[in-house]
Amino acid sequence: MASNRHLSRIIAFQTLYEQEFIAKKVPGHESESQKTLEEILERNYQEFAKALEGREFIDQLVWGIRDNKDKIDTIIVPAAPEWPIEQIAMVDLIILRMGIFELLFAKEVPPKVAINEAVELSKAFGGQNSSKFVNGVLGTVYRASDVYNPDDDKKREKK
Repeated sequence: MASNRHLSRIIAFQTLYEQEFIAKKVPGHESESQKTLEEILERNYQEFAKALEGREFIDQLVWGIRDNKDKIDTIIVPAAPEWPIEQIAMVDLIILRMGIFELLFAKEVPPKVAINEAVELSKAFGGQNSSKFVNGVLGTVYRASDVYNPDDDKKREKK
C-alpha cells in the first residue's frame, strides 16, 4: 500500500505539473485548463493503472490541490519569505502544494510521512537544493499549524 501511495503521489505530481505548465503557456483559458487537467489525469492514470489498486488517492490529491490552490499558496508565502511564489521553481511549488495539502487539508497520513514523501519527490524531480528547500518550508508550515505536535521534535532530539 505504501508503494502504491508513493506511485499515486508521482502520478498526481506529474498531472499537476503538466497542467500548470500548460496554464502558464495559455494564460486566461481557465475552462480549457480545467478540461486539460481532467484529460491529463485520465491519461496518466491509464498509463499506470495496472500498478495501482485504485485512483481515489490520486483524485483526492489532484482535485484537492486544485480546489485549495489559493489557500495553499497563501500558506507558502510566509513560510518561504525570501522566495516570492512566482520565483519558486514550478517543480518545488507543486511539491510544496502537495505536502501542504496532505499536512493541513487531507490529514490522512502522519505529518512526518507527508513531509518525507514531499522531500523524496523533490529529490527525484527537483533541483540540487530542492529537497532542503521543501523540507524547510514544510517544517515551518507544520510547526506553525494546529496539527503540530511538539513531542515529535523531542523524539527527534533524543535520537
